[in-house]
Amino acid sequence: MIDLYALTSPNVQKIFIMLEECGLPYKQTKVDVWAGEQFKPEFLKVNPNAKVPAIVDHEGPGGKPFTVFESGAILLYLAEKTGKFLPADRRDKYEAIQWLMVQLTGVGPAFGQTVHFKMMAPAGNDYSLSRYTTEMKRLYALLEKRLGETPYLGGMDYTIADIATFPWTRSHDNFGVKWEDNPNLARWFNKISERPAVKRALEEVGKITSVRDTATDDNKDRLFGRGKYARA
Repeated sequence: MIDLYALTSPNVQKIFIMLEECGLPYKQTKVDVWAGEQFKPEFLKVNPNAKVPAIVDHEGPGGKPFTVFESGAILLYLAEKTGKFLPADRRDKYEAIQWLMVQLTGVGPAFGQTVHFKMMAPAGNDYSLSRYTTEMKRLYALLEKRLGETPYLGGMDYTIADIATFPWTRSHDNFGVKWEDNPNLARWFNKISERPAVKRALEEVGKITSVRDTATDDNKDRLFGRGKYARA
């Protein structure tokens, strides 16, 4: 059994998808970051970085419980645990891993900051919004080009690179990225959307509730590291 500490962000969605794809039994524990639950001492024992997702595999290496945090590390861990969604061939393996890294170091940060400055930041951040929106659209163009060369981001097969990236593209329409202008992304996105495991995972995500709409200003400030929580 795997304990999954989660809410609803794209980084969490990718772990739901991976668990469903691998057919691993898991139990979900909600950590409502809008209520500051990620800072509770019991969760900090699971992830000292105070973020979701995190997992505890009760059948980890040597048959002992093992904790993994950071979504990319979790995907790699589960891929190696099950032998699924990461090619054995070294060349193919690193094709997938490098596109996983594009998501972890590029897509996630740029798309996330675009959302933040568009939806969460106060007025007067036009430069920041422009910078991250420009980078987001550059990355969409990169993904479109890649998917014109291969069926999936990592190559011929569906891998953790696709599982990691797919959730970040679900809100494309809200940011002016139209699938009719990106036929390769559209094909890839629609094919993944139809996978039974993906449907099951997103159904589970859809059941999760949070206090996001009623979060206190103090909890928002703590989550975003601003106000009295700012360090600079």
